[in-house]
Parts: sequence; structure tokens; C-alpha cells
Amino acid sequence: MDAQLDHQAEQDRIANVYRGWHGGAALARYAWHRPDVVYQQAMRTRVLSRLLANTVGTDLGKLRVVDVGCGTGGFLRQLIDWGATPANLTGTELQQDRLELARPRTASEVHWHCGALSVLPAASADLVSAQTVISSILDPDIRQRLAADMWRVLKPGGWCLVFDFRYNNPRNPHVRKVTRAELDSYWPGHRQQYQTLLLAPPVGRALAALPALVTETLAGLAPPLRSHFMYMVQKER
Repeated sequence: MDAQLDHQAEQDRIANVYRGWHGGAALARYAWHRPDVVYQQAMRTRVLSRLLANTVGTDLGKLRVVDVGCGTGGFLRQLIDWGATPANLTGTELQQDRLELARPRTASEVHWHCGALSVLPAASADLVSAQTVISSILDPDIRQRLAADMWRVLKPGGWCLVFDFRYNNPRNPHVRKVTRAELDSYWPGHRQQYQTLLLAPPVGRALAALPALVTETLAGLAPPLRSHFMYMVQKER
């Protein structure tokens, strides 16, 4: 019972944090038209497309996907643009208002679930993704529980995908970095892909007015300045 109460308390904490953040002044720095945001999205898309092609393959039509903490559905819409079948896609969220934004923007056949991942059937997905989700969970036991649930939902031979922070943000106590060792401890997969990407946001914003080549060169030559990672691990068949 205590574990259930702790889990619910952590879910409530996360929901309260994001309810306070969404629509607030802090969102202005992530506006879609800002040069640094445009660059980050382009880099993220390039890395994602390469990793997916090297893991699940280039034909996404039959891929069954569960996106954990799907937000307003951006990742699922990207997969649809790349050929995924909407009826094979499921987005889960803890916040109903996020799903209410996702539904009208996304193909009607996509499935949505508000609540915990534990209700989804075992071995039902070829790809399970969690993007800037694990870092939002501060309790290590609840992180472990989410990772185990993602693995349970994944079919043998399927892949987990994580996009998240490499470093703590001293200005944001509501998130905590996710380490490579932590990821490897969650999922005993036999194949992994790991790539760092994106200049730390303060650096990216400071360089936004410069030619893109400057940002690309710095990101390439100074890996410690990359603040995020993308990780994929395959479940054994």
C-alpha cells in the first residue's frame, strides 16, 4: 500500500508541475519559430530518423508503437508522416488536457490512454518510447517501475526508445538527469544504440543568431556541451 501511495504522490507531483508550466511565460523560450528551437528540432529529427532506420527499419507501416508521456502527440504525428499506420499507434498521458490537444491534431485512428502504462497488454508493441519522461520522475523506484512496464509492453525483438537529459538543470529542481548506466540497468537488452545531441539550451540560445554552421561545428567538436541523448535498446527474441 505504501508503494502505491508513493507512486500516486509522484504522479500527482508531476501533473502539478506540468499544469503550472504549460501555458506559462516559460513556454516562450520554446516557441516553434525561435532559431535555436528550429535547430534543435532539426537535429533531433535527423538523429531519430537514423536510429529508427538502423533498428526497426525503414518501413514503419506495420510497426506497433506506444509513446509514453505523449504530450500533444508530436512524436506520433512524425511517425505517421514517415509512413506509420495511425491505428497501430498509442499515446499515453497522465494529463487529460494534453490528450484533448493531441486528438484534434492527429489522425483519428490513433489510440489514446490517460493513465498508467500498466493497463496496456504485455508484448503488444514493437517500439515503446519515452521522451523527456524519465527525467521528470525523481523517485528512483518509480523510474525503475516505469522501465519495467515499458519492457513488459514490448514484444520480444522490439525496441525501447528514450530521449532525455544528460545533465541536471540547476534552475529546475523538478527534473533529474538520466545516466547511461541507469539505462543499461533498466533493460537487459542485447543491442543498444546511444547518441548525444543538442547543445545545452543556454549555449544554443546564445549562438542562435550565428550561422548554423557555427552551431553544428561546436556540437560536433565539443561532445560535453551536448545536453541530451537518444538511446535505443532491443529486447531479446
